[in-house]
Amino acid sequence: MISYIRRIPGLLYYLLNFFNFNKLNFRSIVFFSVRVQGKKYISIGRNSVVQRGGWLLALKINDRVPMLEIGDNCAIGDYCHITSVRKVKLEDDVLLANNVYISDNLHGYENIKIPIKNQEVIYKKEVIIGSGSWIGENVCIIGASVGRNSVIGCNSVVTKDIDDYCIAVGSPARVIKRFDFNTRQWVQEKDNN
Repeated sequence: MISYIRRIPGLLYYLLNFFNFNKLNFRSIVFFSVRVQGKKYISIGRNSVVQRGGWLLALKINDRVPMLEIGDNCAIGDYCHITSVRKVKLEDDVLLANNVYISDNLHGYENIKIPIKNQEVIYKKEVIIGSGSWIGENVCIIGASVGRNSVIGCNSVVTKDIDDYCIAVGSPARVIKRFDFNTRQWVQEKDNN
């Protein structure tokens, strides 16, 4: 009985919004406090949850149709901000901790005579978060992809692609461990200094 009562807000959100989204599965939950802009460019798969206070933005610039896609069984923590001007995709079973920022773009800042907020939004690179990955709290990912079953440690800033089966930390993020399929263990990266 309790699980059905818990689903009522999710079903209510679905009934009020499913026709505005590119795709919104009725088994997913988007909290009402989540700010969603560009719904017609956003897809949310089955059994995914977008927790409170977040912001999903799919912004059309330069006549390019954006795509923001959240796969099946994803868990997106509180106050996460995901922005797409071309393509941001979370594959299935991705876990985002609280306060994660993911974007495929930046604000222009080159012209010092114009406030940065008034400068052009610049596409950087598509972002794909591989299935089974875990993105830690306060992580920032801008124009970079994260491979399957990888871990990004808390407070990291990812601006370059991270391979499958890696653990990366820091600002800028660097790989500290990789899964070795021969030994079936996580192996420490050798320091390249």
